[in-house]
Amino acid sequence: MAGMGTELRRRLIETFRWTDPGPESDLLVSDVSGWWRDPAVLGALGPALAQPYRAARPTVVIAPEVTGYLLGPLVAGALGVGFVPAHKHSGDRRIAEPTTWAWTGIDSRGRRLALGVRDRHLGPGDRVLVVDDWVASGAQLRALYEVVAARGGTVLGASAIVADCPPETARELRLVSLLTADDLGDQPSPA
Repeated sequence: MAGMGTELRRRLIETFRWTDPGPESDLLVSDVSGWWRDPAVLGALGPALAQPYRAARPTVVIAPEVTGYLLGPLVAGALGVGFVPAHKHSGDRRIAEPTTWAWTGIDSRGRRLALGVRDRHLGPGDRVLVVDDWVASGAQLRALYEVVAARGGTVLGASAIVADCPPETARELRLVSLLTADDLGDQPSPA
């Protein structure tokens, strides 16, 4: 990302880890918990992710659960706007009020998810910035873009800490990221 402080970039890379989830997996998984533990990273993430879209004047930030619930408010606070959580539908979990849902395509883990936003929190005239920590396939962003369109809002684009998707996907989704997966090194093979 042009103009991003080299100190934030260095700390993001330094506090990231690949971890072994155990014998049931042949892949390592990303461990971003160091980002939340480092107060300098925590303080810089909101402004850094907000900056590329500040001039577009978003009216709301939307982010999917779970880590989006940490990251979204940081960005919203930096922009001086509200935050709307995007819920993931799982099993018999229900939201007891009108909610607009959209299904993702197949994501990087081979699954489909339903993402939903409470209708009362998003409507015509909203200018939306979507935020996430890691974008691999873009499936969740696409679903959230669909929800925003269904509610009459306008998606300005998306900001993420890591873009792990092809450049053409990032361009299509108007995705700006602080890092790419290449910045974090190759995923090491489990021992």
